[in-house]
Amino acid sequence: MATFLAGFSLGLSLILAIGSQNAFVLKQGLKNQYVFIICIVCALSDALLISFGVAGFGVIVSKYPDIEIVARYGGAIFLTVYGLLSFKSALMTDHALLTDKKTSCSLLKTVLTCLAFTWLNPHVYLDTVVLLGSISTQYQPHVWQFGLGAITASVVFFFSLGYGSRLLAPLFQQPKAWKVLEILVGVIMLSIAASLLLGN
Repeated sequence: MATFLAGFSLGLSLILAIGSQNAFVLKQGLKNQYVFIICIVCALSDALLISFGVAGFGVIVSKYPDIEIVARYGGAIFLTVYGLLSFKSALMTDHALLTDKKTSCSLLKTVLTCLAFTWLNPHVYLDTVVLLGSISTQYQPHVWQFGLGAITASVVFFFSLGYGSRLLAPLFQQPKAWKVLEILVGVIMLSIAASLLLGN
């Protein structure tokens, strides 16, 4: 149990930071669009990455740094485009959060966007695969208990964020509040893109 809790606490501490993936889940939760599917996609993606790390994939990433370089620049381009689209939405769209409004994006497009936020972010590989993978070796022969703890933390976090964001729904019925969120999301995306290009 101690090993499981160690994995849970470390996994939770790594995922709590406000990032592009979390911001996307928050927006989907506020719009009440495909929340369950998005939370599942994020949790399963993290579970796969953590499993790779625990199974020793972190060593492969360390030996082949080109994987990280491709992810770095690909992620920076994607985040820049999405950030600019958020600014455009904030400046050109006067929209409030209407829970009975039909969704504007298809499920496929939303899932693909979510996958891009996850798999094009090199920070995700560094945290889940390399960091968690390397730390798990300290818990031999119970590395999978450690990994299961980290995976559980991911599931708890994403579902809490996705469904907990609905508590803010009344606030986002105001168009100005939604514009502020779009601007904040844009700033987050562009700042992360800049950090990737600068190598931080």
